[in-house]
Amino acid sequence: MSKIRITKQFSFETGHALYGYDGKCKNVHGHSYKLSVTVIGEPISDTSNVKFGMVIDFSDLKKIVKEDIVDVFDHATVFNKNTPHVELAKELKDRGHNVLLVNYQPTSEMMVIDFAEKIKKRLPENISLYALKLQETESSYAEWYATDN
Repeated sequence: MSKIRITKQFSFETGHALYGYDGKCKNVHGHSYKLSVTVIGEPISDTSNVKFGMVIDFSDLKKIVKEDIVDVFDHATVFNKNTPHVELAKELKDRGHNVLLVNYQPTSEMMVIDFAEKIKKRLPENISLYALKLQETESSYAEWYATDN
């Protein structure tokens, strides 16, 4: 049976700031992120399986990505918890804002690595994460490929 790649796209709004950065992104700002998730596997060949012919049901992939990424990051502000931004994070949390503290600088590059780890843990055994593309603006994105890692 042939290996097939399938891709599902997601979007979410997230704010962040890059502590120590030497440009405008040191300020709190946000992006309308677009995330493309590509998995690879063989279509189910068991004709009695309700998912016959699918690599993975798009709704099953959607559930994984929504629960672990979209629902967590959407309308949240992300800060590196190893910086003085924790003070700002505490103030925002105390005022009822959705704040995420992560172990990395919240760049697209580091976020896509985080997302890859989260998704890989949830995929069925016979399905592999092939690639992720995290687009933060119309012309800027980071990509993660399994073959590179």
